[in-house]
Amino acid sequence: MCPSPPPQPAAGTAQAPLFVVLNAGSGHQDADDTCGTIERVLGGAGRRHEIFRVDRPAALGAVAARAVEAARASRGIVVAAGGDGTLNAVAQATLGSGCGFAVLPQGTFNYFGRAHGIPADTEAATRSLLSGQLRPVQVGCVNDRVFLVNASLGLYPQMLEDREEQKRRHGRSRLVAAWAALVTVWSARRALRLEIEHAGVRRRVRASTLFVGNNRLQLEQVGLPEADALEDGKLGVVLVRALGAPALLWLMIQGARGKLPEVDSVEHLALSELSVRPARRWQRRVKVATDGEVNWMAPPLRFRVAAEPLSLWHPTDAAPESAAQ
Repeated sequence: MCPSPPPQPAAGTAQAPLFVVLNAGSGHQDADDTCGTIERVLGGAGRRHEIFRVDRPAALGAVAARAVEAARASRGIVVAAGGDGTLNAVAQATLGSGCGFAVLPQGTFNYFGRAHGIPADTEAATRSLLSGQLRPVQVGCVNDRVFLVNASLGLYPQMLEDREEQKRRHGRSRLVAAWAALVTVWSARRALRLEIEHAGVRRRVRASTLFVGNNRLQLEQVGLPEADALEDGKLGVVLVRALGAPALLWLMIQGARGKLPEVDSVEHLALSELSVRPARRWQRRVKVATDGEVNWMAPPLRFRVAAEPLSLWHPTDAAPESAAQ
């Protein structure tokens, strides 16, 4: 949860036991091969470890909680193996536990891993667990849910749902994800009517989407200067006002090129806290996406930086990716 419990001592030595939560449904590699690679690398190094395999997505949160408890008992490090959604669920369970957190990226985009210089190759990422150190990283929150990369409402959550449907039909790839985004934007019809508040100022807006970013690489890729604000303990906020499909499509293409334009229809800010609720007060639920996972949440939605950072395992010689690469 985002509110921080009393801090616990974190294990940071190179010999801390590793408790790996492996989402068998994430990424391109077969889960059995991934397990075999992890066992071979860690076992060969004589590193104590345990793999918690998740075969049903609904069980991810409960399995992550079990792994955290095991890590707390052994002063170990919790390792999330999967896409950004898996990393989010394991981070949710780990934040505030006093345990270190490490990742083996397995997803399509892997923004979190790439931003911290963690290899996408499973064997290389597993070997990176053997040498490094724990460092604090900022975590975003919306109400009681964490996000490592982004949180959003409006068009973006719908885009994610449509993308998952296209992946089920055509498989996982960036091309499929791009096609799904185009279909979503072209068929978008409803605008959000929101009441937003920050720095003591409240106003009403009609928006296509509201996006809150906590990942330097992703913000840089669309050309937002708010990427630098993450170093100052803030979040990057993008509000796209209600637009027709052609204008939205043009904005999306410009963002994909890293050249999001300075136009009146796009507002971007660096904030440490933002409150959002539907302008229609009778609306009791809002669809919100956090790191690629879509859920319904009760308003008001309070976006903020978590009071406590996540203690992330940074490999030795890690080279964070930038949008310029």
